[in-house]
Amino acid sequence: MNELSTLFGVVANDRVTSSQLRHDAQDQVHDFILKRLPKSGQPLAAAAAHHFENPGKMLRAKMVMRGAYLLNVDRGAAIRWAAAIEILHNASLVHDDICDGDKLRRGRQAVWAKFGRHVGLTLGDWLIALSFELAAEAAQIAKTPKLVTLLARHMATTTAGEAMEFESDRGYDWDTYLQIAADKTAPLLTAPLQGIAIMALDARAEIVVASYFRYLGKAYQIANDIMNFDGKDGAETIGSDLARRAPNAVTLSFRDCLTAAERAAFDQWYEAGDNAALADWQDAIKASQAMQHAGRCMLSVLHDAEAKAESLSVEIYEVISPVHALVKRVCLNSVNHLKV
Repeated sequence: MNELSTLFGVVANDRVTSSQLRHDAQDQVHDFILKRLPKSGQPLAAAAAHHFENPGKMLRAKMVMRGAYLLNVDRGAAIRWAAAIEILHNASLVHDDICDGDKLRRGRQAVWAKFGRHVGLTLGDWLIALSFELAAEAAQIAKTPKLVTLLARHMATTTAGEAMEFESDRGYDWDTYLQIAADKTAPLLTAPLQGIAIMALDARAEIVVASYFRYLGKAYQIANDIMNFDGKDGAETIGSDLARRAPNAVTLSFRDCLTAAERAAFDQWYEAGDNAALADWQDAIKASQAMQHAGRCMLSVLHDAEAKAESLSVEIYEVISPVHALVKRVCLNSVNHLKV
């Protein structure tokens, strides 16, 4: 289940110039993060410097800084909250690369591939500690201690979602699949604006933002699953989710349309983990209506996300609108060749 943020590279710039946003979110927050990493000669310094040399899109930091600007949140608190979220997100990436065996991250060697698994694990743990330290600093400045609880809750949800993904025997259930999709994707996209809403004392926005991003995360994940079977998701092989028994909406849709006998045969092959007949099952899935069914589910969830977005305040909607527009474009592109 790929990272949603890898597709995000733009942020709306009405009311704030593009150069200001880049400086705020990418330069200032990135510089702040670098100053808080281990110093040269200290444990994990080389691994941390390697990972953060390319900070990525920093979507979450952009959301925090834009939201802080629009809602008049203290800048010092906002920078620390942005850094806390980005650091926690990066800790999850360092650990995910170990779990998935991915040797590349942002076009460079993953930490574990360059420095070893033990360094990767300890760097991820150290970054988690730093993220909570920064969240506590933001909470102290803004006088909103709830920020630390929020970060802990979102970290726990993300971790639970990742753990559920490894339990392939639960991958057939749609409710479980949607929970995994939302739990893995939504929390660290929700946290930036939830934190800003807390600091701006907007309790209603805090609740609606959380619900909105869970729907958006589900819609994106289904779109990504469809693209996995089209070979458009960046994976090395078409239908790679099926090969590694990863939860996938298209696979679930395919299984739902099988007869009892066909389903038993598919389940036996799937649970055995033997990929000798992988190409046959991939061809059967692509020849079925599974992608169309998954596409209809995705459009329904996307509609639910749009309904939530419409109830947000003007200021919060301005922050999420570029994210929503980009995800919607990705979702529609995933089914534009299908009859859904």
